[in-house]
Amino acid sequence: MCRDNEPYIVTLSYGFDSENKTLYFHCAPQGLKLDFIGANSQVCATVIEDGGYVINECGHNYRTVVFWGIMTIVTDLEEKIHGMSVLLNHLESDSMVIKDKLFKSNDYHSKMVVLKLDITQIHGKEGR
Repeated sequence: MCRDNEPYIVTLSYGFDSENKTLYFHCAPQGLKLDFIGANSQVCATVIEDGGYVINECGHNYRTVVFWGIMTIVTDLEEKIHGMSVLLNHLESDSMVIKDKLFKSNDYHSKMVVLKLDITQIHGKEGR
């Protein structure tokens, strides 16, 4: 992220909605990332799968994806629910565990902040 020529990077958990080429995130209702998104919604990010260095072969197993897009704050309740479902399905093998514990009502979803990144460009690379 960038605002007024100042870069900012933050590590986030995400869920990928392959049908819509969208990434979903959740965050606190205030904070630096929201300030940056408010100033400039264009972002660039990367996901790295590090398979580690291969000893005695001078090699490294990895896969990376770099993507660009527009980050927005989701305001529609149904899309917030969808976004959190995408995120939980990416992180949990049994997403019902968290859904049952944390998301018992729409009131909870209406208070949370869900971010959506509409991907406009994507590049990937795999090594070894």
